[in-house]
Amino acid sequence: MAHSYGKKADLALSMSVKLARAAATFAQCTQEDIRRYGLTLPQFGALESLGHLGRITLGELSKKQLTSGGNITVVVDNLEKEGLVERQPCKEDRRVIYVALTEKGKELFQRIFPQHARFVADKASILTRNEQAELSQLLKKLGTGLSAHS
Repeated sequence: MAHSYGKKADLALSMSVKLARAAATFAQCTQEDIRRYGLTLPQFGALESLGHLGRITLGELSKKQLTSGGNITVVVDNLEKEGLVERQPCKEDRRVIYVALTEKGKELFQRIFPQHARFVADKASILTRNEQAELSQLLKKLGTGLSAHS
């Protein structure tokens, strides 16, 4: 017999489970696409941030990727070994390190990101454009509201 915790709690729990399952399934699909480029999800995320934002500090990249400084350092180290990014010391503050795409990194980003964007658009087309916009709005509202209460 299913337990009920009250209409309000039951609705919230149902929404939470559906959100988690949909997010996990969507993430699994996108990770499979990313793997075909020979990249890990954190590496792809770093390339994506740098490709869209340009040169940023290691700290900013860590915040964009929602990861710790130690983890982003390993990601950048591996991308640097592949010749895709480079560290650039800040002239004004030696504690600050910038990260930027190399020419090889820019070429890779410009080659793979449009393909990935089309892949994501295809998966998202299960929903109409209006549904996608509405869901984006609702998820932003949920995320922003939860952040405000943290």
